[in-house]
Amino acid sequence: MILETATLLAGAWGVHQLLHRAILSGLRAPRMPHPSAPADPGVSRDAWRDVDIPGPRGRRLFGWMVSPSTGTHRRAPAALVMHGWGANAETMWPLVAPLHAAGFAVLLIDARCHGRSGDEAFTSMPRFAEDIATGLAWLREQPGVAADRLALIGHSVGAAAALLHASHHHDVCAVVSLSAFAHPREVMRRLMAANHVPYPLLGWYVLHHVQRVIGTSFDAIAPLTTLARVHCPVLLVHGRGDTTVPFADAERLLAASNQARLLAVDGDHDLRDTLALHAPVLVDFLRSACGTPPIRGAACARHDDAKAEQWQLSCASH
Repeated sequence: MILETATLLAGAWGVHQLLHRAILSGLRAPRMPHPSAPADPGVSRDAWRDVDIPGPRGRRLFGWMVSPSTGTHRRAPAALVMHGWGANAETMWPLVAPLHAAGFAVLLIDARCHGRSGDEAFTSMPRFAEDIATGLAWLREQPGVAADRLALIGHSVGAAAALLHASHHHDVCAVVSLSAFAHPREVMRRLMAANHVPYPLLGWYVLHHVQRVIGTSFDAIAPLTTLARVHCPVLLVHGRGDTTVPFADAERLLAASNQARLLAVDGDHDLRDTLALHAPVLVDFLRSACGTPPIRGAACARHDDAKAEQWQLSCASH
């Protein structure tokens, strides 16, 4: 009887270890390499440089620092840009030219396990948020940057991480959230359903174990939870045709916060091809939120019910 019990326990432990390794593997995003320089920078070569930032647990964070296009001696506002899961800093480069032209410094970084940054056993949304905090601390020390006028721009998991950071630290003047999901549990359940993982038995175990591995509950880090604690203006940008994160997630997030505004655009989850069309709206929002006069007039709005080109925004009242 003792031998049989020991055999059963050993078998259960073996299954647990196999599942643990499988979950860790699932928490390692595919690393998308990117070249040493962006393919189409849109700004002069002397405006940007490679940076190597000391990150958490001794890892290094690779990034590109773009100096502002300004002829004054005033310190410039700055935006830290974080990509999404399995992407890298280059995928966010379409934001650089309009922000640069508007007088912003821009820091694009690769999260750990992504691009050219250091490796880890796994990554997660809280670790994205740690990398954001590291990048902001580095950015505050840069000459010519106004340390009290920093903004965050994130895509998907990077957007959720930006909201998570802003909900705890209150050290940024604005957040632009691109294609954020409402709750990570829902994302995980959609992913498991797509891969035919049975729920509730195996699926429940996977969700429970993932939360143990990342060291927090999904409820605690869900944008639906964190957005309500963000004190600065937030612009939610979401594609009406998003097949990865339903547009309804953006509407739920909008309802969760008095600080948020929603820009609905024609596009899917990626938004790279869409951002250039709506860059003036993003720039006006950031300039207003960061205390820089807008380039052109804009009217306050809470929701986009018409074409995105007709949707303009000012947060002067916040």
